[in-house]
Amino acid sequence: MSKIRYGIVGVGNQGTYYAVRLDGGLVEDSVLTAVADINPAKIEAIKPKLKGDVKFYSDYKQMLADGVCDAVLVAVPHYDHPSIVIECLNRGIHVITDKPAAVYTKQVEEMNAAAEKSKALYGMMFNQRTNCLYRKMKEIIAAGGIGELQRVNWIITDWFRTQKYYDSGSWRATWKGEGGGVLINQCPHQLDLVQWVVGEMPVSVNGFCKYGKWHDVEVEDEVTAYFEYKNGASGVFITTTGEAPGTNRFEVSGTKGKLLCENKKLFFYQNAEDSQSFSKTSSESFAAPKCEVIEPETDGENLQHVGILQNFSRAILGKEPLFVDGREGINGVALMNAIELSGWKDGARVTLPIDGDLYYKELMAHVATSRFKAVDDNQVEGTLNFGTGFLKVKNGK
Repeated sequence: MSKIRYGIVGVGNQGTYYAVRLDGGLVEDSVLTAVADINPAKIEAIKPKLKGDVKFYSDYKQMLADGVCDAVLVAVPHYDHPSIVIECLNRGIHVITDKPAAVYTKQVEEMNAAAEKSKALYGMMFNQRTNCLYRKMKEIIAAGGIGELQRVNWIITDWFRTQKYYDSGSWRATWKGEGGGVLINQCPHQLDLVQWVVGEMPVSVNGFCKYGKWHDVEVEDEVTAYFEYKNGASGVFITTTGEAPGTNRFEVSGTKGKLLCENKKLFFYQNAEDSQSFSKTSSESFAAPKCEVIEPETDGENLQHVGILQNFSRAILGKEPLFVDGREGINGVALMNAIELSGWKDGARVTLPIDGDLYYKELMAHVATSRFKAVDDNQVEGTLNFGTGFLKVKNGK
């Protein structure tokens, strides 16, 4: 095959975004050949936006059976990710799913088990991993550049959302329909990156969640979480959809220096000497290691969604290795679940790996009282704000 034929399951806002780019030839080695959605209104809404030879389905299984696609991109509500991914893998059809992998770890474990048995590739849309700044941070930390880990801080509060956003779907921001709020919708990328960049998961989490603090929703729209790592290092993760202007500041500190990523810039505060070695040998009381501030050179690439899809196609064709293995999606879901579980228990310490059975039990208790909203599920905005995390700074006189 010269190009990978894609079928998309789910063409709401996100699925439409992918469809238009695949159909427009923006993803090399790829072509859109089919779209499936159970909502006829969504199918009719996307038809005028596509120019290629695309088949339309109300049943994704029929799309799979017809053999019109080599790979499937899953862009449906979170609870439905596992069943579609597993169906594709069991049929030997390559599949890539939008974030998060699923709502809870027990689902992800089933997906990963299916991936282990399948000859098909399984990918995750962790497009933020393509950002050259995050890739450089990971590279420096993995090479021992910051020394022993001491602290991880991420303030990611530039996810401002209006009530209109939350009212755009009956299922949105409900335990029953989405499985959570800012953690499961906006922050899967950051919860993936915070462990991917640092190179390890925390061993425990304390989560402090505010439910419907800034919006008329039943789920969390503000979170402060505390992480503890195996060497005793600490971390803080802060997020909300109710703050404007927001902040996106990611800082990782160690005994040899710290990395700071903010406003499309990465700085490495590099110590001339390991701070702990300096502390033990210095003859002065208030001295500190000399520090040089460096702006590390990167390759400048940040291909985002198109880059992830392009890599997935090329991996299928044997042209390059798969950049994001879908099985890695369990880490971010585990962090989400741990923060959420701790929040439900008034900030109590939750250890990792999380107790999947306990989390599922608590989640289902929330689902039992959850209610869908009376809104029009046929609307498709067609434009998306993924949260840039960066501000344009004007020089004032």
